[in-house]
Amino acid sequence: MVTIPRLVVAAPASGAGKTTVATGLMAALTARGLAVSPHKAGPDYIDPGYHALATGRPGRNLDAFLTGEDLIAPLFAHGARGADIAVVEGVMGLFDGRFNHGRGPTSEASTAHVARLLGAPVLLVVDASSQSASVAALVHGFATFDRSVRVAGVVLNRVGSARHEEILREALRPLGIPVAGALPRDAAVHVPSRHLGLVPAAERDAQARRAVAALGALVERHCDLDLVLRLASAAPPLAATPWSAADAVGTPVSGRPVVAVAAGAAFTFSYAETAELLTAAGAEVAHVDPLRDEALPPGTRGLVIGGGFPEVHAADLAANAPLREQVAHHAARGLPIAAECAGLLYLAASLDGAPMCGVLPVEARMTGKLTLGYREAVRPDGTVVRAHEFHRTACFPPAGESPAYVLPEREGFVHGGVHASYLHPHWAGAPRLARDLVEAAVSEDAA
Repeated sequence: MVTIPRLVVAAPASGAGKTTVATGLMAALTARGLAVSPHKAGPDYIDPGYHALATGRPGRNLDAFLTGEDLIAPLFAHGARGADIAVVEGVMGLFDGRFNHGRGPTSEASTAHVARLLGAPVLLVVDASSQSASVAALVHGFATFDRSVRVAGVVLNRVGSARHEEILREALRPLGIPVAGALPRDAAVHVPSRHLGLVPAAERDAQARRAVAALGALVERHCDLDLVLRLASAAPPLAATPWSAADAVGTPVSGRPVVAVAAGAAFTFSYAETAELLTAAGAEVAHVDPLRDEALPPGTRGLVIGGGFPEVHAADLAANAPLREQVAHHAARGLPIAAECAGLLYLAASLDGAPMCGVLPVEARMTGKLTLGYREAVRPDGTVVRAHEFHRTACFPPAGESPAYVLPEREGFVHGGVHASYLHPHWAGAPRLARDLVEAAVSEDAA
């Protein structure tokens, strides 16, 4: 039974200020001396990086599609061990979930879905910049649309003046839903964006730390943190056993092979559970930064190259020829390599004309098209894997003779020991991926 205070920060729509409020709350509560467990609903990799800066703990994702709803509470309990409070940032609008062809939009994998599974009260962030009394109708609608989701409080964002705040509070008073804060318009509190969302924290370093500190100070000044704590403490006990990577993968593989995981500014997309599963499966996990490190960690027998922004760093990745050549050499020897999206681009012959590792016979380049959505894919062995796809690049030709997945269209490449595609699975939902890679790393073919 989990009794940790918790709340979900949600909004009527994207762009209302969820990340501002959630990250600011995490930073402000941490500054009070509380151990804050940060979580993000959905498959977003970027926001958890800012959450980690705010709390000093790994930002963890809760995605009811990728892992299945049965794992949401266990994964939450695993991540929240030892914390005083947990804050979950939502995704899109509160009830916006997976689009199901034939049924249209659903609430599956929505913020509301996660809130229900966690029994967590919702703090609704409302962009009040262009409204007054209408705010009451908006909040009333969200509070009554689905009674299984409890909107416990409201944070007003982008409030224009003290008088504007007074009008908004008066309009909301009859609803009986407390206003936990009113944040003014503040152009100084800004996180830059580009083609796939916010610029990751790992690419901004000192600037990102200053931005998180500024968000924490903003929330401290304009939110009632004592009220927020009371709302979070009202969450009922949660019947859940913490998720265990060891239980998920079974008996560890003998030999303790070194598995390198790509990191650094170009490869920031990775779920915290991936490294935990690899370790539990028997690997010694080491990190490699393809922008800086000229060699793989000593003794590397397997490689995981997750997502990120290699297109932004293509010239610097190309300049690190020693590492590119070593990756190609290991691939030629049959070293198991799992590559997702950015990893696929890094293994290509080139990216926007810059030479990459040359492991896969494809040219990759930026396009004007955004490819986005959940996928149910089938691996060559028949295993069904749920994944997410999010990119503006394309590979030519798009798939090899041995595709990594069938969607039903062919996706990605199986090339020797390489399994590369645009898809991002959450390995907690498919723990066999970790065990298969570690087993391959100790096989004679990879020796």
